[in-house]
Amino acid sequence: MTSASASAATILVVDDHAMFREALRMLLETDPTLRVVGEAGDGRDAIRLASELRPDLILLDLRMPGTSGLQALREIARITPPIRTLLLTAEVGESDVVEALRLGAKGVVMKESLPEVLFESIHTVLAGQYWVGRDCVADLIRTVRERRSHADVEPRDPALGLTARERQVVAAIVVGCSNADIAQKFSISAKTVKHHLTKVFDKLGVSNRLELALFAVRRRFDAERFYDS
Repeated sequence: MTSASASAATILVVDDHAMFREALRMLLETDPTLRVVGEAGDGRDAIRLASELRPDLILLDLRMPGTSGLQALREIARITPPIRTLLLTAEVGESDVVEALRLGAKGVVMKESLPEVLFESIHTVLAGQYWVGRDCVADLIRTVRERRSHADVEPRDPALGLTARERQVVAAIVVGCSNADIAQKFSISAKTVKHHLTKVFDKLGVSNRLELALFAVRRRFDAERFYDS
């Protein structure tokens, strides 16, 4: 084994389609910083291999026969030290994403994504961050808004106890902007965006962008008003 392969991040691929697993392995191994160390065709094998191999990252499909991806994730979440898990799926519902994040998943990427998006999501999660693509965030927020229009249970909180700039940043997150988008929109640096997000996370008691967006929608935060201000 070369020093490069020895230092590569290890990945366990979990999907019930063998041809997809093989194609994914070949794609991932075009990146010398990644190394696929195992494959599982169902949730039960995923749990076993996660415990045996202790990979740096698990790429996990949700829709599998027998033990589902969410069921596997519940068990994998009990392994210590924790193993980072990224959902790689063809379709996913808002409730599944929220539940997966609650169980410890670090993000979701769609199978239809371009290879560069897949690699970016993997490296983002390996770096200890969350990956939830902007389109996914927008879909989730739209779903939650539709539900809230029928049954609002949280009090309206148009300001969330935040400063004017923090409200603008939250509004941008709710409409699906990236940090670069936010920086350009409000003519501030990317570093300043990160600083504002850190302050917002601390104030609202959330830990990632998706939780922040859902929190804002539950409080009926008027994102369009602050985004355009």
